[in-house]
Amino acid sequence: MTTTPPPLALPDAFAAQARQQPDAPALSWHGRTTTYRELAAAAETERARLTTLDLAPGEPLGVLAPKSPGAVALVLACLLERRPFLLPSPALAPALLTALFEQAGARHILAPHDEPQPAAPPAPRTAPTLAAGTSFLLTTSGSTDLPKTVPLAQSGIDRFTAWAHDTFDLGPGRTVLNYAPLNFDLCLLDVWATLAHGGHVVLVDPAHAANGRHLLTLLQTHRPHVVQAVPMFYALLAEAARPTAAVLDSVEHAAFTGDAIDRRTLAALPDLLPAARLYNIYGCTETNDSFLHPLDTLDATAALPVPIGRPLPGVHTLLVDDRGQPLEGPGSGELYVATPFQAAGYLDRARDAGRFTTHPPGAGEGRRWFRTGDLVTRDEAGRLLLTGRSDHQVKVRGVAVNTAEIERVLLEHPEVREAAVAARPDPLTGKRLLAAVHRTPGSTLNSLVLREHLARRLPRAAVPAQLTITDTPLPKTPTGKVDRKAVDPAPA
Repeated sequence: MTTTPPPLALPDAFAAQARQQPDAPALSWHGRTTTYRELAAAAETERARLTTLDLAPGEPLGVLAPKSPGAVALVLACLLERRPFLLPSPALAPALLTALFEQAGARHILAPHDEPQPAAPPAPRTAPTLAAGTSFLLTTSGSTDLPKTVPLAQSGIDRFTAWAHDTFDLGPGRTVLNYAPLNFDLCLLDVWATLAHGGHVVLVDPAHAANGRHLLTLLQTHRPHVVQAVPMFYALLAEAARPTAAVLDSVEHAAFTGDAIDRRTLAALPDLLPAARLYNIYGCTETNDSFLHPLDTLDATAALPVPIGRPLPGVHTLLVDDRGQPLEGPGSGELYVATPFQAAGYLDRARDAGRFTTHPPGAGEGRRWFRTGDLVTRDEAGRLLLTGRSDHQVKVRGVAVNTAEIERVLLEHPEVREAAVAARPDPLTGKRLLAAVHRTPGSTLNSLVLREHLARRLPRAAVPAQLTITDTPLPKTPTGKVDRKAVDPAPA
């Protein structure tokens, strides 16, 4: 009987690539290419700096740096040293960053050696003890509240990078576009898995992330084979390509994730990416990717939302009804997942309640589930469709409505690119719904037309009382998702 050897640890795999193909391209940034030899040397320079710090065994380091080759080298240094590190979004408010570093017990915060260094953090309180083998400490999306910190074990990351390699054919000679900020979990695929397997990462500068013409030129120049990004990226790309009917025929795999994709963008992808297989990827920071839905054929009139697909190898799923009982066969309920890549819990274990759980009793023999908060419907074919969020359920005039469902219906309109819905407390109706819509360029869509569109598909109580239509993109969280909180900035 033969057994499959465990995947090589990410830092060891990167080091092996640097030895085997030192002159191969590792990173491209602002027109300059960094080879594996150069990236490994930069990582060793940062690694030497780490050894001068008075770090206790297992003590996390804070990394605060926008995306750049220097930031990649600093993260690689932490990985090579087996030093856990907290990697939050540098766009977070200073008070939130201070709280996150203090909570993690990070006494040292670094930027790349050739950049201005962050101010020393306050003396941390007694920090939680990290499990042996902890690597990345990522944070969940957060704009005004303190994000949750998610410690990821290196073993889980290695299993994920092995899956990514096999699924998207990562390796030498392959180019992968990285759109997401470096602190976003999407980078586990398009940066870290790519470098572990010898591929070439093209980094998109966040300063140009909303410039469709820049993105189009970048893809035409570097001709990536693999692209993974939030739907906004594809919307910007499709709009920039439309005037000249530009075609990006190098892309073989194109994945969208992190948010719902609108109909207009989805319909544009087959012509824009004629050689690409399209995927919808579903996952959470806490579990990493959990579901994959390949779109073998794409009908522009297909109903939205796109299915989230089927579980990745080793992923277990449950649908749990409103009585807390597992559902078998078709039906609707809240999605629970358990993946080979998931965290054991949050850094602040007090925040595990209601999320990391062994319930419902008897399901999975004590398996530790992550309760996603996503409401899904399973059809006769076993496909799962997202229908809303359990924490987006509100009552308006005594009628239960789901703000995510309202967003989905808004996105069904062909002239809507982005939509966000929020609920404000109201003394008369219980909740007052507010919606913001980013319409497509050149559209004359108005609130009357959009209200009629909503009224044909939703109960009266679910039609927002306030509807704002804009020609500019909606505000985003640091991870590039539409920021629902910005729809209603007033405190609850």
